[in-house]
Amino acid sequence: MSEIFRQIDNIYRTNGDLSYFGEGVSQIEHAWQCGQLAKTNSASLKLQLAAWLHDIGHLLSKEGETPTLKGHNDRHELVGSNFLKHLFPEAVFAPIALHVEAKRYLVATDSSYSEKLSSDSIRSLALQGGPLSIEECQNFLSKPFALDAIALRRWDDQAKDSECSLLSKEEVLSELNDLMVSCS
Repeated sequence: MSEIFRQIDNIYRTNGDLSYFGEGVSQIEHAWQCGQLAKTNSASLKLQLAAWLHDIGHLLSKEGETPTLKGHNDRHELVGSNFLKHLFPEAVFAPIALHVEAKRYLVATDSSYSEKLSSDSIRSLALQGGPLSIEECQNFLSKPFALDAIALRRWDDQAKDSECSLLSKEEVLSELNDLMVSCS
């Protein structure tokens, strides 16, 4: 087992059972579901890994479960991408860094998108700056990996199915390890 996987495995073993308040899934369930959606949509292996790891910043945070309930933006996209940029290629960490901005973009450009957001995503949207302006939308789209971040964001929103059957934690972490090895 590589040192990178040991670090990430330990993070998920320690904090993966943290729940998303009101979402009905744990952090590891959400990560696995998001990764499965990326795989089902034929995303590149690196984008599949980004989907798996997009919320690792929440797990690295000392905020505990659902910091938005305390009125706090934990900036998990930056915490996570900064941690991962020393471990994986840009095609993995850049979409993670942009996935919150992708939500703000989608709220600004797709009137039906905000209707689908969970209560926690709505709370966090306000803390993250709300919808992007027209100029900010143009700037966002000019960034490398913006389109990957939009795809990741849509999977993120869908990956909260409390009825979805999760493999055992061992099987999930083994699947994640295999993907990390293929992206290293």
